[in-house]
Amino acid sequence: MRIQSAMILAAGLGTRMRPITETVPKPLVEVAGKPLIAYSLEALHDIGITNIVANVHYLAPLMSDWLSRWPETDVTISDESDELLDSGGGVAKALPLLGSDPFLVMNADTFWCEDPAAGSSNLARMIDDFDSARMDILMLTARLDQATGHTGRGDFTVDADSRLARFTGSGEPVIYAGTLILSPHILEGFSEPRFSLNRCFDAAIAEGRLFASPLTGHWLTVGTPEAIGEAEAAMADYANGRRS
Repeated sequence: MRIQSAMILAAGLGTRMRPITETVPKPLVEVAGKPLIAYSLEALHDIGITNIVANVHYLAPLMSDWLSRWPETDVTISDESDELLDSGGGVAKALPLLGSDPFLVMNADTFWCEDPAAGSSNLARMIDDFDSARMDILMLTARLDQATGHTGRGDFTVDADSRLARFTGSGEPVIYAGTLILSPHILEGFSEPRFSLNRCFDAAIAEGRLFASPLTGHWLTVGTPEAIGEAEAAMADYANGRRS
Protein backbone atom coordinates (compact mmCIF):
# COMPACT_ATOMS: atom_id res chain seq x y z
CA MET A 1 0.00 0.00 0.00
CA ARG A 2 1.03 3.61 -0.43
CA ILE A 3 2.27 5.30 2.75
CA GLN A 4 1.72 9.05 2.54
CA SER A 5 2.53 10.39 6.02
CA ALA A 6 5.33 10.18 8.58
CA MET A 7 5.99 11.34 12.11
CA ILE A 8 9.45 12.07 13.50
CA LEU A 9 9.75 11.79 17.28
CA ALA A 10 11.82 14.85 18.17
CA ALA A 11 10.55 15.92 21.60
CA GLY A 12 12.98 14.12 23.92
CA LEU A 13 15.09 15.82 26.56
CA GLY A 14 18.44 14.40 25.43
CA THR A 15 19.77 14.23 28.99
CA ARG A 16 22.54 11.75 28.15
CA MET A 17 23.88 14.18 25.54
CA ARG A 18 24.66 16.90 28.08
CA PRO A 19 26.42 19.32 28.10
CA ILE A 20 25.73 19.64 24.35
CA THR A 21 21.97 19.53 24.86
CA GLU A 22 21.96 22.25 27.46
CA THR A 23 21.70 24.70 24.54
CA VAL A 24 20.91 22.49 21.52
CA PRO A 25 17.93 20.10 21.24
CA LYS A 26 19.17 16.58 20.60
CA PRO A 27 17.69 16.27 17.07
CA LEU A 28 19.84 19.26 16.04
CA VAL A 29 23.10 17.80 17.34
CA GLU A 30 25.36 17.39 14.33
CA VAL A 31 26.91 14.14 13.16
CA ALA A 32 29.19 14.30 10.12
CA GLY A 33 28.22 17.93 9.59
CA LYS A 34 24.47 17.35 9.60
CA PRO A 35 21.80 17.57 12.32
CA LEU A 36 20.52 14.15 13.37
CA ILE A 37 16.96 14.87 12.30
CA ALA A 38 18.12 15.77 8.79
CA TYR A 39 18.95 12.12 8.10
CA SER A 40 15.32 11.13 8.70
CA LEU A 41 14.00 14.05 6.68
CA GLU A 42 16.25 13.21 3.75
CA ALA A 43 15.23 9.54 3.82
CA LEU A 44 11.57 10.57 3.72
CA HIS A 45 12.21 13.01 0.87
CA ASP A 46 13.90 10.25 -1.14
CA ILE A 47 10.70 8.16 -1.11
CA GLY A 48 8.38 11.08 -1.77
CA ILE A 49 6.76 11.48 1.67
CA THR A 50 5.57 15.07 1.94
CA ASN A 51 3.13 14.99 4.88
CA ILE A 52 5.64 15.04 7.74
CA VAL A 53 4.87 15.80 11.39
CA ALA A 54 7.47 16.33 14.12
CA ASN A 55 6.71 16.71 17.80
CA VAL A 56 8.61 19.24 19.91
CA HIS A 57 9.01 19.84 23.64
CA TYR A 58 12.53 20.58 24.91
CA LEU A 59 13.90 23.84 23.48
CA ALA A 60 10.79 23.82 21.30
CA PRO A 61 11.32 27.28 19.72
CA LEU A 62 14.74 26.22 18.40
CA MET A 63 13.30 23.01 16.95
CA SER A 64 10.32 24.75 15.41
CA ASP A 65 12.48 27.47 13.85
CA TRP A 66 14.89 24.95 12.33
CA LEU A 67 12.06 22.81 10.95
CA SER A 68 10.35 25.87 9.46
CA ARG A 69 13.45 26.41 7.34
CA TRP A 70 13.77 22.83 6.09
CA PRO A 71 13.94 23.31 2.30
CA GLU A 72 12.50 20.05 0.93
CA THR A 73 8.95 20.12 2.33
CA ASP A 74 6.84 21.75 5.01
CA VAL A 75 7.05 19.99 8.38
CA THR A 76 3.99 20.30 10.62
CA ILE A 77 4.69 20.79 14.32
CA SER A 78 2.90 18.80 17.02
CA ASP A 79 3.55 20.98 20.04
CA GLU A 80 4.14 19.20 23.34
CA SER A 81 5.62 22.23 25.10
CA ASP A 82 3.16 21.94 27.97
CA GLU A 83 3.63 18.22 28.58
CA LEU A 84 5.99 15.60 27.19
CA LEU A 85 3.78 12.69 26.14
CA ASP A 86 6.31 9.87 25.58
CA SER A 87 6.51 8.06 22.26
CA GLY A 88 3.03 6.57 22.10
CA GLY A 89 1.26 9.59 23.54
CA GLY A 90 3.12 11.84 21.13
CA VAL A 91 1.99 9.80 18.14
CA ALA A 92 -1.60 9.65 19.44
CA LYS A 93 -1.71 13.45 19.86
CA ALA A 94 -0.54 13.90 16.26
CA LEU A 95 -3.12 11.53 14.71
CA PRO A 96 -5.34 14.37 13.39
CA LEU A 97 -2.31 15.57 11.41
CA LEU A 98 -1.35 12.12 10.14
CA GLY A 99 -4.66 10.75 8.92
CA SER A 100 -6.41 7.41 9.33
CA ASP A 101 -4.16 5.31 7.10
CA PRO A 102 -0.93 3.56 8.23
CA PHE A 103 2.07 5.89 8.49
CA LEU A 104 5.77 5.88 9.24
CA VAL A 105 7.18 6.73 12.67
CA MET A 106 10.89 7.55 12.99
CA ASN A 107 13.15 8.42 15.91
CA ALA A 108 15.06 11.65 15.38
CA ASP A 109 18.27 10.29 16.91
CA THR A 110 18.73 7.10 14.87
CA PHE A 111 19.66 6.70 11.22
CA TRP A 112 21.54 4.36 8.91
CA CYS A 113 23.92 4.07 6.01
CA GLU A 114 22.13 2.52 3.06
CA ASP A 115 23.63 -0.52 1.34
CA PRO A 116 24.38 0.59 -2.24
CA ALA A 117 23.92 -3.00 -3.43
CA ALA A 118 20.47 -3.45 -1.88
CA GLY A 119 18.48 -2.26 -4.88
CA SER A 120 16.06 -0.16 -2.83
CA SER A 121 16.17 1.91 0.34
CA ASN A 122 15.10 0.57 3.69
CA LEU A 123 12.03 2.81 3.79
CA ALA A 124 10.98 1.88 0.25
CA ARG A 125 11.26 -1.80 1.08
CA MET A 126 9.24 -1.37 4.28
CA ILE A 127 6.44 0.31 2.34
CA ASP A 128 6.46 -2.48 -0.24
CA ASP A 129 6.34 -5.14 2.49
CA PHE A 130 3.67 -3.63 4.73
CA ASP A 131 0.45 -5.64 4.66
CA SER A 132 -2.33 -4.15 6.77
CA ALA A 133 -4.29 -7.40 6.58
CA ARG A 134 -1.58 -9.21 8.58
CA MET A 135 0.26 -6.42 10.37
CA ASP A 136 -0.46 -3.72 12.90
CA ILE A 137 3.21 -2.71 13.01
CA LEU A 138 6.13 -3.38 10.68
CA MET A 139 9.36 -2.59 12.50
CA LEU A 140 12.78 -1.93 11.02
CA THR A 141 15.24 -4.21 12.84
CA ALA A 142 19.02 -4.48 12.87
CA ARG A 143 21.38 -7.25 13.93
CA LEU A 144 23.83 -6.42 16.69
CA ASP A 145 26.71 -6.62 14.21
CA GLN A 146 25.02 -4.00 12.02
CA ALA A 147 24.86 -1.39 14.78
CA THR A 148 27.04 1.37 16.19
CA GLY A 149 26.10 3.10 19.44
CA HIS A 150 23.79 0.40 20.77
CA THR A 151 24.69 -0.75 24.27
CA GLY A 152 21.89 -3.20 25.08
CA ARG A 153 21.55 -6.91 24.50
CA GLY A 154 18.85 -6.71 21.84
CA ASP A 155 15.10 -6.20 21.87
CA PHE A 156 13.27 -8.90 19.91
CA THR A 157 13.57 -12.26 18.22
CA VAL A 158 12.23 -13.02 14.74
CA ASP A 159 10.51 -16.26 13.71
CA ALA A 160 10.48 -17.90 10.28
CA ASP A 161 7.45 -15.81 9.23
CA SER A 162 9.15 -12.54 10.30
CA ARG A 163 6.93 -12.15 13.38
CA LEU A 164 8.57 -10.52 16.37
CA ALA A 165 8.56 -11.54 20.03
CA ARG A 166 10.33 -9.96 22.98
CA PHE A 167 13.89 -11.21 23.46
CA THR A 168 14.05 -13.12 26.73
CA GLY A 169 17.62 -14.43 26.57
CA SER A 170 17.42 -17.26 24.04
CA GLY A 171 17.68 -17.05 20.28
CA GLU A 172 19.36 -14.42 18.13
CA PRO A 173 18.29 -10.92 19.21
CA VAL A 174 17.62 -8.01 16.91
CA ILE A 175 17.42 -4.29 17.71
CA TYR A 176 14.44 -2.02 17.17
CA ALA A 177 16.05 0.35 14.67
CA GLY A 178 13.90 3.37 15.51
CA THR A 179 11.58 3.23 12.48
CA LEU A 180 8.24 1.52 11.91
CA ILE A 181 5.02 1.57 9.93
CA LEU A 182 2.03 1.71 12.25
CA SER A 183 -1.69 1.21 11.72
CA PRO A 184 -3.31 3.94 13.82
CA HIS A 185 -6.04 1.66 15.18
CA ILE A 186 -3.38 0.06 17.45
CA LEU A 187 -3.56 3.29 19.48
CA GLU A 188 -7.27 3.05 20.17
CA GLY A 189 -6.86 1.05 23.36
CA PHE A 190 -4.96 3.77 25.19
CA SER A 191 -6.99 6.52 26.81
CA GLU A 192 -4.28 8.19 28.88
CA PRO A 193 -2.36 11.03 27.21
CA ARG A 194 1.14 9.78 28.10
CA PHE A 195 2.32 6.26 27.22
CA SER A 196 5.15 4.44 25.46
CA LEU A 197 5.01 2.80 22.03
CA ASN A 198 6.32 -0.29 23.83
CA ARG A 199 2.75 -0.90 24.94
CA CYS A 200 1.66 -0.91 21.30
CA PHE A 201 4.43 -3.38 20.51
CA ASP A 202 3.19 -5.72 23.22
CA ALA A 203 -0.41 -5.40 22.03
CA ALA A 204 0.65 -6.27 18.48
CA ILE A 205 2.76 -9.22 19.70
CA ALA A 206 -0.24 -10.59 21.60
CA GLU A 207 -2.22 -10.66 18.35
CA GLY A 208 0.68 -11.97 16.23
CA ARG A 209 0.72 -8.71 14.26
CA LEU A 210 4.19 -7.26 14.97
CA PHE A 211 6.55 -8.00 12.07
CA ALA A 212 10.20 -7.32 11.24
CA SER A 213 11.70 -5.62 8.22
CA PRO A 214 15.45 -6.42 8.36
CA LEU A 215 17.72 -3.46 7.75
CA THR A 216 20.24 -3.51 4.95
CA GLY A 217 23.30 -1.34 5.57
CA HIS A 218 24.61 -0.09 8.91
CA TRP A 219 22.53 1.39 11.72
CA LEU A 220 23.61 4.18 14.08
CA THR A 221 22.22 5.57 17.29
CA VAL A 222 23.74 8.63 18.95
CA GLY A 223 22.95 8.86 22.65
CA THR A 224 26.03 10.48 24.24
CA PRO A 225 28.64 13.05 23.21
CA GLU A 226 31.18 10.24 22.80
CA ALA A 227 28.85 8.45 20.40
CA ILE A 228 29.16 11.28 17.86
CA GLY A 229 32.75 10.37 17.02
CA GLU A 230 31.92 6.66 17.04
CA ALA A 231 29.11 7.23 14.55
CA GLU A 232 31.27 9.37 12.28
CA ALA A 233 34.02 6.73 12.28
CA ALA A 234 31.50 3.99 11.48
CA MET A 235 30.06 6.05 8.63
CA ALA A 236 33.52 6.58 7.16
CA ASP A 237 34.33 2.89 7.47
CA TYR A 238 31.10 1.93 5.77
CA ALA A 239 31.63 4.41 2.95
CA ASN A 240 35.13 3.01 2.41
CA GLY A 241 33.83 -0.52 2.09
CA ARG A 242 34.79 -1.82 5.55
CA ARG A 243 31.39 -3.35 6.26
CA SER A 244 29.87 -6.00 8.50
